[in-house]
Amino acid sequence: MTMPDCYTCRQEQRFDELPPRERIAVDQHWRVVHAFDTALPGWLVLLPRRHVTAIHELTDAEAETLGLWQVRLSRALREVTGCVKTYVAQFAEVEGFAHVHFHIVPRMSDLPQELRGPRVFGLLRRPEQQWVAPDVADEIVRSLRQWAATTSTS
Repeated sequence: MTMPDCYTCRQEQRFDELPPRERIAVDQHWRVVHAFDTALPGWLVLLPRRHVTAIHELTDAEAETLGLWQVRLSRALREVTGCVKTYVAQFAEVEGFAHVHFHIVPRMSDLPQELRGPRVFGLLRRPEQQWVAPDVADEIVRSLRQWAATTSTS
């Protein structure tokens, strides 16, 4: 089920047309994208492929793989970006973005103190000229895919 007024659902409906940064990795339940309105390279978003507005609405099958996705994406970001840790957050409160989504955010060692913890969200919704350029996001995607292809996570 998708909802026409939901950004994530509209993107899912045009899956085959999406650029690499909008479909970094995918399985039957989840899709990974690079955030489009961030000033931080490597800011990933994990999205259920069906419309869900609250975590308790996840199916058992979706829930079973959620933690695995979060850990694997955190490992990949550490390898690809050199981050010291990742932040994982879920709110889904902004109008048009109520579809459940999990932010997997690389916390770099040089991230200013005033942007650490929940304040990292200050790097979202910046003016467009501060956004990570599409070619930079696509290069991160290629690196993440290459890392995943050569790494066993079992």
